Amino acid sequence: MNLVLFESVELAAPLPRTDPRAAHILNVLRRGPGETFDAGAVNGPRGKATLTAITTDTLTLAFAWDAPPPPLPETTLLIGLPRPQTARDILRDATTLGATRIHFIATERADPNYATSTLWTSGEWRRHCLTGAAQAFDTRIPEVTWIHTLATAIGTLPAASTRLALDNYEAASALRVCHLLSNKPSDSTGGLVLALGPERGFGVNDRAALRAAGFTLAHLGSRVLRVETAVVAALAITRAG
Repeated sequence: MNLVLFESVELAAPLPRTDPRAAHILNVLRRGPGETFDAGAVNGPRGKATLTAITTDTLTLAFAWDAPPPPLPETTLLIGLPRPQTARDILRDATTLGATRIHFIATERADPNYATSTLWTSGEWRRHCLTGAAQAFDTRIPEVTWIHTLATAIGTLPAASTRLALDNYEAASALRVCHLLSNKPSDSTGGLVLALGPERGFGVNDRAALRAAGFTLAHLGSRVLRVETAVVAALAITRAG
């Protein structure tokens, strides 16, 4: 935990000793009264927290914030709804790499039952985003949805976005040499959209819909990757560019 994150509603209240963050502050960071540590307000500024008091049940904290961070580059992921464990890994690692939106979508080969997992219905998904943000020493977590079809997700995209879909079967060029990345204006307001299929990949109708919506197909090489690995590789390549 490189940054201890707090929701806005938590900032004015004592932190219960039963909270994992309290154990981290006391046992990992080894902070005592009057000492500080790096903290952040979720989707807000970073700064320093001072541990002002310790009781049997709570920690009392005071916060001093820095200036708000600059906006992240607009990066939207459209991902065919995967198994819940795969989604957990994606939520954490895509947040660490700075994705601003993640839409888990229904595609031809995605299992619709995955949308009813407790990962989504209990709100657990947010915890994995917070873990990814803390790892990155950042406060921002992405907008996340799991209710869209491919068609409705495409309908939410900015018209000016750069659109790439990863596909091992019909893509003609590698993502790392894609001309859309090298020629993308640095001040583009539409941002980048990366579409990835579920574990079994995109279907024929998916590819047709993506092409019709202006997506260019690209690949990550000849090796077949897990979805969570492909997400990390694609984000790393686009960030490096």
